[in-house]
Amino acid sequence: MKTELIQSLTSTFEAHAQQTEGGVEYWLARDLQNLLGYTKWDNFLNVVAKAKTACEVSGYQAVDHFPDVGKMVGLGSGSQREIEDIMLTRYACYLIAQNGDPKKQEIAFAQTYFAVQTRRAEIIEQRLLEAERVTARKKLGATEKELSVVIYEQTGGNEDFALIRSKGDHALFSKSTHAMKAHWKVPDNRPLADFAPTIILKAKDFAAEITIFNARQHGMTSGSAISDEHITNNKAVRDTLLERGICPEHLPAAEDVKKVERRIVSEEKKSLKNPSALPPEKDE
Repeated sequence: MKTELIQSLTSTFEAHAQQTEGGVEYWLARDLQNLLGYTKWDNFLNVVAKAKTACEVSGYQAVDHFPDVGKMVGLGSGSQREIEDIMLTRYACYLIAQNGDPKKQEIAFAQTYFAVQTRRAEIIEQRLLEAERVTARKKLGATEKELSVVIYEQTGGNEDFALIRSKGDHALFSKSTHAMKAHWKVPDNRPLADFAPTIILKAKDFAAEITIFNARQHGMTSGSAISDEHITNNKAVRDTLLERGICPEHLPAAEDVKKVERRIVSEEKKSLKNPSALPPEKDE
């Protein structure tokens, strides 16, 4: 396919067909029909039907990606009438391209275009989730540091923060920190939290924040009082998670957060050099 045609099709797909409503991007089927080289609406609907089937087979609701809409068109007399149309998500467009006539240059282009764009969206979503986890880990680290300061200041520095934190872990997981590190295969010299999924990082942070608040609010001056408070808060958080069908000790370990952070930093540096570059896939 000639470079000029590729550039023309890219410009057309991105500038003329793509629209947004409520922050959600979409294409109208009658516009996509022309872009993909189909002259007859009925022929194009056959392709759409196949794409809807593929959508359902993949476990998604077709109505979420192919909602029917009306479109007003002008008539020769100057009046207008409504014709049927379909609002298509990017995923719907991808499925239509995959089920189209591969002999058409436009289809061949669209198959690659939407595959790349869909993959790009998936990678962006994954990177946002990774960034959220890194942020949650840093927040937990800051909260635990503050808790250690509170314990030191209010008990005269005679209590072991690590022991209190360990008791909190046992209350949250119903297992010791050592047992959870063995379960998640965490190296002995690494904190358990570095391999905890985001939901657990936020749960631990919430429990620690409550401990800090109540320790100050009630002027707790003994390690046992603060320890009991921390255990109570972690048990309460655990109960909430269990009520929502989340069992902390049954969750799988997450990727080493330090590795995730290094990857994010590396990709940010690469993007500054080449803003259009697609981030590499995460190593499995």
